[in-house]
Amino acid sequence: MAYCELCAREVERTSKHHLLPKQKGGKHTQTVDLCQPCHKTIHHTFTNAVLARNYTTLESLREAEQMQAYLEWIRPRKIERLNF
Repeated sequence: MAYCELCAREVERTSKHHLLPKQKGGKHTQTVDLCQPCHKTIHHTFTNAVLARNYTTLESLREAEQMQAYLEWIRPRKIERLNF
């Protein structure tokens, strides 16, 4: 089992999310382990430019107004994948 650092759920697997997007110079910078739904939602919600400018820490992502309803929704669920 793995642990998502954003939603704090135990999941089957996680992927590395670059806090500074690779396309914005973050190829060798800090990463966090995220479940697929959280990782997909972040990139569906924010452009890489917005991520690089405003959300380069786990705390800033967790506190982002656009993420609040999603995080409340996902936390009690046993969802491993989102398709959109």
